[in-house]
Amino acid sequence: MLRTYRDTLSLLGPALPVVSFLGRLPTAMCQLGSLLLVAETSGSLAVAGLTGGALAAGQTVAGPVIGRLADRHGQRGIVLAASLANAVAVTALVLAALAGAATGPLMALGALAGATVPQVGPLARTRSVALARRAGADDRLVGAVLSFEGTLDEVSFVLGPAFVGLAAAFAHPAAALLLAALLLTVCGTAFALHPTARATAPAAPVVSTRTGAAERTRLPGSAYALRGTMVLQGAMFGASQAGITALTEELGAPAQAGLVYAAMGVMSAAVGLSMAAVPARIGLATRWRAATAGLVLLSVPLLFVGSLAALYAVVVVLGAAYAPHLITVFGLTERTVPAARLAESMAFLTSGIVGGQALALALSGRLAEGHGAPAAFAVAVGAAVACAALSWTVRVTPPARELRPAGAVRPG
Repeated sequence: MLRTYRDTLSLLGPALPVVSFLGRLPTAMCQLGSLLLVAETSGSLAVAGLTGGALAAGQTVAGPVIGRLADRHGQRGIVLAASLANAVAVTALVLAALAGAATGPLMALGALAGATVPQVGPLARTRSVALARRAGADDRLVGAVLSFEGTLDEVSFVLGPAFVGLAAAFAHPAAALLLAALLLTVCGTAFALHPTARATAPAAPVVSTRTGAAERTRLPGSAYALRGTMVLQGAMFGASQAGITALTEELGAPAQAGLVYAAMGVMSAAVGLSMAAVPARIGLATRWRAATAGLVLLSVPLLFVGSLAALYAVVVVLGAAYAPHLITVFGLTERTVPAARLAESMAFLTSGIVGGQALALALSGRLAEGHGAPAAFAVAVGAAVACAALSWTVRVTPPARELRPAGAVRPG
């Protein structure tokens, strides 16, 4: 496993993982940061929720569009424009909140901030896979690349809210969002201009006499099922977050909610790194089914948790099932969709998580208010069961993989 990751880092170079990690960190900061900022400046949790919901909606809708544009026109210009636009939108949201703007403008700026998220995570994953395929890497190394990228995502979603919490405790939520805007400007630009952006430059289409361009880029039905399972995974995140928040409040320790969620993220990241050690003979379809079975088995104990210690134990163990599911779905998508629509498909998966999380958080939060934490956790269990049903009923058949354009790209 260590040798595989050495090969991964050698392939990607030292700079790309750093700038891609720092470039995706603001996405993890803005959701919670916007909630805390608007709640503090407006004094209304309802207005804060509407602003945060608008941000999530903007990202969910526009994320695949940015991915599609990157597929068609290359990542460099699209990421550069989106990074700068997002930095401006986030800064404008901060200034509007500090000035006491009304709900409508705050929601509009929140939606704009979400719609301009540069999708560094999905595009970094697409770029890394393209580098691996161009270098002639086997499926094991491609899987390690996806595991590595998934771990960067997990760590960013643990550290991002932590930075926001520290900023809110020692300064002001506005400081965290302004830091996010600065990171977007610097690291988003660095990611856009990194030499490896050439790896995903659109190639001239080669169309045979028997198939047209539309056929060449048509998505198989299984791609939509994979997107659906990511929406359900997001629903698990949202419902778990609502249940954890409700239970810690019931136990008189609301400050523990963020720590519990962070502990789950740390476990997920650690298990994600270990995925490179899974033998190649265990195919992705088998891994998908095993991961969803784990989601079901490990989420059911949430329904019976009644103490803080038990909550930590159950949630941390459940985190061990999240990364294998996420990484496997990204791997199946990479094998299934046409190369010309890979960035769009990766962005769809990430946007599906965001959308599913936002919807489930709203639903399960209301359930938790009326019926307690088990009601929210029941939503998570139901989403896990639906994931398992998809994995056992959907047949994922990779198409004949068209060759990527030849040409060496130095990671730099």
